[in-house]
Amino acid sequence: MRFLPALAVIVAAALAACTPTYNWRDARFPEAGLVALLPCKPDQGRREVSLGERPAIVSMQGCEAGGALFAVAWADAGEPAQAPGLLAQWRASTLANAHAQSVADHAFTPAGAQAVPGGGRIVAEGRSPQGESLQMQAAWFVRGRHVFQAVIYAPRLPEAVAEPFFSGLKLS
Repeated sequence: MRFLPALAVIVAAALAACTPTYNWRDARFPEAGLVALLPCKPDQGRREVSLGERPAIVSMQGCEAGGALFAVAWADAGEPAQAPGLLAQWRASTLANAHAQSVADHAFTPAGAQAVPGGGRIVAEGRSPQGESLQMQAAWFVRGRHVFQAVIYAPRLPEAVAEPFFSGLKLS
């Protein structure tokens, strides 16, 4: 009879080992023509935020996996000429909210996106709203009148997780 409890523990451990931390799946933003790759089933939301000269509706999908928060969002700038300004405001706001320091910029323009000033990908150290250390990677890009942000926040962020997330951003 002692065999059954031990077997139950072994089976439970084996099943837990088979559960992937990162279960990558497509998240679709049909209104903006974007498909993103997220490591977990995302929650969705929309809200009005103040970015630039006028309020913007930001649509977002995000989830938590492996101790990291993954989010992809987009906003409609109204006119293509307004998109670079909106992107710059969004980037500045994100970095300020994360108390970002040691920001390293990297080139990043997904296929179909426009290269604009302030676009690209960053790697930075910052602080969470609770004051804890965090690492972040984020990308901003524009297509037409749509402005996009993809971001990961984690206490410690392995590059092996960031690469599929950012390379999974596809504009159609």
